[in-house]
Amino acid sequence: MSAPSRFDRGHTDDLMSFLAASPTPYHAVANAAERLDKAGFRQVAETDAWDGTSGGKYVLRGGAIVAWYVPEGAEPHTPFRVVGAHTDSPNLRVKPRPDSGAHGWRQVAVEIYGGPLLNSWLDRDLGLAGRLTLRDGSTRLVNVDRPLLRVPQLAIHLDRSVNSDGLKLDKQRHLQPVWGMGDDVRDGDLIAFLEETAGIPAGEVSGWDLMVHSVEPPAYLGRDKELVAGPRMDNLLSVHAGTAALAAVAANGGAGLSSIPVLAAFDHEENGSQSDTGADGPLLGSVLERSVFARGGSYEDRARAFAGTVCLSSDTGHAVHPNYAERHDPTHHPRVDGGPILKVNVNNRYATDGSGRAVFAAACEKADVPFQSFVSNNSMPCGTTIGPITAARHGIRTVDIGVAILSMHSARELCGAKDPFLLANALVAFLDA
Repeated sequence: MSAPSRFDRGHTDDLMSFLAASPTPYHAVANAAERLDKAGFRQVAETDAWDGTSGGKYVLRGGAIVAWYVPEGAEPHTPFRVVGAHTDSPNLRVKPRPDSGAHGWRQVAVEIYGGPLLNSWLDRDLGLAGRLTLRDGSTRLVNVDRPLLRVPQLAIHLDRSVNSDGLKLDKQRHLQPVWGMGDDVRDGDLIAFLEETAGIPAGEVSGWDLMVHSVEPPAYLGRDKELVAGPRMDNLLSVHAGTAALAAVAANGGAGLSSIPVLAAFDHEENGSQSDTGADGPLLGSVLERSVFARGGSYEDRARAFAGTVCLSSDTGHAVHPNYAERHDPTHHPRVDGGPILKVNVNNRYATDGSGRAVFAAACEKADVPFQSFVSNNSMPCGTTIGPITAARHGIRTVDIGVAILSMHSARELCGAKDPFLLANALVAFLDA
């Protein structure tokens, strides 16, 4: 299979804009929803009664979004085609009592979220973003997208062995960023600053979900700009591709669809998916069931629909690293811009089996997109995704795929400039069935 003859750099340009505008899961789902609104979708509230009308709809819950398009004439037992992804990335998150400091430095107390490459957060200009909850229960997004914080590394003069023995970071003592000077650290200073920044009356914020992010924008890299460096590719690259694919399939009014295309982008994948907005929660199953019942379906129709449903769990994977090739399987070396990867693990860390491979291969052939296979080196533990969770929780056939990148879980990751476009094309072909 050969790649599409025309590489659309506009898709990758839009991905870079999406990454820059989505420093948190809450911003990511808001930006995905905005794109779907422009494509004619409408938001529905979980607390409202749903109708069985055709067209595009979506549900927002915290840092998660589930969107679907019901074509005209869809039966209650019509199966679904789901693109699954996650909105969260490893980072540093603000603690309940954020204001701290010592020795003339004002600092922000943070907790480690997920499994970040800790060294990638050192000596980097950091912003602060997230969700503020007000006394009346409403929420506001905030994004201080300028150099506000920094985690300073210890000078080599005070750690002469760092280059020979390796950098050793204590998660509690060494990762607390500075954001100013002074000995008069007062509880409430950080939140008061954010209230002022967001135009919220003083004292109105009663809860927060805040995290730091690199303010360096995504950029093309390399002699011919054939690479893209940027934050949160794991896994906003897949969220962006899935959103674009769903909008593209809906653009023709769902003509010819024999299934219902769905995008499910979950939060909390990086710490196990066990939350009301995670893949191990009830959100996806609830949305799919309610869609069946809203169209007059019974439990039998629900069972039939789920039995015919297929999910592509799209998440980034590992491109072969030129400096550490021995860490990869010797016969499976995915390359950047070689097309999306099919992830396989016989111990079910990925959900792909032979029948799932056939589904993905058919989609790639239809889109004229090449694909590659990924397996872990037998001597190293294999990561996992929302794929096995989705398959087990909902009893639906699931296939793990993604885009090969370098520097996974770094504050700044690296991918090929063509791969996001190739992935989106494959997802369109998969959903348009």
